[in-house]
Amino acid sequence: MKSFNILLVFLVLLVGCKNKHKPSEVSENAQSERNFASFGKLIDYKGAIGSEVMLDQFQSLRKADTLETKFSAIVTDVCKSKGCWMKLNLKNGEEVMVKFKDYGFFVPMDIEGREVVVNGIAFVDNMSVEDQRHYAKDAGESPEDIKQIKLPKKTFEFEADGVLIGQ
Repeated sequence: MKSFNILLVFLVLLVGCKNKHKPSEVSENAQSERNFASFGKLIDYKGAIGSEVMLDQFQSLRKADTLETKFSAIVTDVCKSKGCWMKLNLKNGEEVMVKFKDYGFFVPMDIEGREVVVNGIAFVDNMSVEDQRHYAKDAGESPEDIKQIKLPKKTFEFEADGVLIGQ
């Protein structure tokens, strides 16, 4: 019985210690041609539009609109707590806040400056002061900077179901 209990504890620890940041399978095309790590739904980089085109599309959206799309951009910021969101550079200092569908996966916290391809739904929203402060805290901003956030802000947002991260 003692051996059975030890085996049971070992199995529970093994299952419970899975690395949530481990990339899923990389598609053969992405692996051989561009070398991406894949997170979430398996996607291909082919057909992704550029960040400048994506900014134009965001600017044409109204608050209730959504757009299913795939685009590539450079990561400017990542949640420092667990990789549960990231910001991508569009152009002219504009950014898009990317969150992951159903909190189903996270990305590594050290990918700033890397190219990514995201697949999912684009939309425009007004981010509350509370949410802005939450994300600023996740990003490691100082308490003084966080206190400066006092107004809701129009944001470009994206719910990704799949992400490719350039190696």
